[in-house]
Amino acid sequence: MASIHSQFPALARGYLGRPVAYFDGPGGTQVPTCVVEAMSDYLYHHNANTDWAYPTSIETDAIIAGARVAFADLFGGGSADEIVFGLNMTTLTFHVARALGRGWGPGDEVVVTQLDHQANVAPWRDLARERGITVRMVHFDAVTGELDLEELAAFIGPRTRLVAIGAASNALGTINDIPRIVELAHAAGALAFVDAVHYAAHGVIDVRAWGCDLLVCSAYKLYGPHVGVLYGRHELLATLDVPKLDPAPNEPPERIETGTQNHEGIAGAAAAVDFLASLAPTLPAGATRRGRLVSAFDMLHREGEALVTRLWDGLSSIPSVQLYGPRPGRPRTPTVVFTVRDLPARAVAKQLAQAAVFVSHGDFYASTVIAHLGATDRGLVRAGCACYTTPDDVDRLIDAVTQIGD
Repeated sequence: MASIHSQFPALARGYLGRPVAYFDGPGGTQVPTCVVEAMSDYLYHHNANTDWAYPTSIETDAIIAGARVAFADLFGGGSADEIVFGLNMTTLTFHVARALGRGWGPGDEVVVTQLDHQANVAPWRDLARERGITVRMVHFDAVTGELDLEELAAFIGPRTRLVAIGAASNALGTINDIPRIVELAHAAGALAFVDAVHYAAHGVIDVRAWGCDLLVCSAYKLYGPHVGVLYGRHELLATLDVPKLDPAPNEPPERIETGTQNHEGIAGAAAAVDFLASLAPTLPAGATRRGRLVSAFDMLHREGEALVTRLWDGLSSIPSVQLYGPRPGRPRTPTVVFTVRDLPARAVAKQLAQAAVFVSHGDFYASTVIAHLGATDRGLVRAGCACYTTPDDVDRLIDAVTQIGD
């Protein structure tokens, strides 16, 4: 942990005489030095546009190509030409939805869920307005925080064109059974679109094993800069009717990307993947980056389970606190949401900040989750553990909430 902390300059920050404990990772993690250095190195020494015959342009092409390989390793996919970069997950999802929607119309259906971030709901609902498709929403159990898989299976049928599903809820931390849901979608002849934004910092992604057709994440949720990343099966990307300039590249992945990309952000995103791989315990010499990533995520999962159990048990012992979502031991990320008495979530977060404990509050764009829990008016407080979270940080959060709840 000392080694990890030394790589995050933000962790040296103090507030009101105390070191800051960052629990806002689900909204954006802190960034290690190696990521910032990769971005500054690009801007200082390689900054250029792509596809031209001079050194800095050729170097830019190589950096972007290397980043595609890095994310192919992170996603468990073997092909760099299946990796697309964009502004963020939301923009990429709207872009892909528009492309798919050009071939859809009345009678076609998309299945979404109440557990999802609005970025995996709104793009498909926009198609309902623009193209006349039907969007069907699967409910979740407000007590367990888990999807109603029987309802989901019932909603998927011969009219279903796509199932949009989150790998994990950014509000409740619930991890969904992606292989099973993808299998249900494919059995009906539908595509499977996975939002892995919240999941990507906590668990192993394996697009080949999962079988999904499309998957998106955001690098700033996994220790990188503000860049979105899309995986898509090559044959699907090659046929997407995307809006693009003329002339423009007609082969994946460039045909999916619009305009000049955030080259320095892409360099930093690749460095974030390498940072995650560096967290792996000792492995045999010559271990692949994918192997190191799998090992690192196994370690992060174990430590995350211990932290979330400590946090859940501590908060649940406070009579004025109400917790939401799956209990420890169920498939979940180390992210917890709660309320304190009848206080607005913003008021709780402001008081926690006075103890140098930084948490997020509100609905986190998971508005259907918050509405289903009856917390729309006051919102929820969210605390997420990251690779730099310590047991002492968790205890500080519990102590600070105890003082608010008394």
